[in-house]
Amino acid sequence: MSKKYLVVGGTSGIGNQIVRQLVSLGYEVIVASRESNNIEDLNNVSFQNIDVTETFELDLPEKLDGLVYCPGSISLKPFHRIKTEEFLDELQLNTLGATKVIQQALSALKKSENASIVMFSTVAVQTGLTFHTSVAMAKGALEGFGRALASELAPKIRVNLVAPSLTETPLASNLLSSEEKRKANAERHPLKKIGLATDIANAAVFLLTEKSSWITGQVLHVDGGMGRLK
Repeated sequence: MSKKYLVVGGTSGIGNQIVRQLVSLGYEVIVASRESNNIEDLNNVSFQNIDVTETFELDLPEKLDGLVYCPGSISLKPFHRIKTEEFLDELQLNTLGATKVIQQALSALKKSENASIVMFSTVAVQTGLTFHTSVAMAKGALEGFGRALASELAPKIRVNLVAPSLTETPLASNLLSSEEKRKANAERHPLKKIGLATDIANAAVFLLTEKSSWITGQVLHVDGGMGRLK
């Protein structure tokens, strides 16, 4: 029987690459997102229209082998200009949306022999970056949530996070909109290049499969060395 995975936010960037890798491995994928772009050409993929910042109800199979929560944001502002509502919006999208999805999927995940949950943090949680207070707050909360959840769901369900740095995705297009910006951002990383969506998807798919069956409660930094090296 083919394994089944739920990818929330699987129509763009990293999420879409994860979907394509899972399909290439012969798995069935349920994509839940606000739009159905970039999955029309894929077999074994079904789509559900949801907005994680609103009330929603997922239609899930009896058993799920994995869940990936991809929604995120890059909203960079000086701290003094960020309104309380904007902090709350970041939490709704990055953190509370994940809790709502996981609560709905939990019973299906418990029926799998090797269930895995993967969420996304950011290098900005570990490395203080100017203008990143709102996203670092939301993703920092997600890291704490993920570790606590990994403890609570062990040994049945593994929970891990991937923490990327700036990656070549539509979400980051404003930060990479000129050759000068691209070069400057590449130079900030010890590996002197911008990450690709496939780099991050490779790590996420690894954490979803049996190849990582002895890993849980971890934050895997896929960030070109920014989080650890100078």
